[in-house]
Amino acid sequence: MRKNDEKKRQKLINKLIFLNVYNKEDQQLNNLPLSKLESEYKRFKLQNHPHGEFGSIQWV
Repeated sequence: MRKNDEKKRQKLINKLIFLNVYNKEDQQLNNLPLSKLESEYKRFKLQNHPHGEFGSIQWV
């Protein structure tokens, strides 16, 4: 379980660096818990989603 969490953390760190949310040299990033990384990634994706905070377009 611990190994999977570490892989997930590293994957999120790489995504956040790639998306320019964090700088590669930012030491703070490596100290963040998995839950914080997940929330940062979700927050970034919501802000940059083409539909904004409204989510997906739904046909009525």
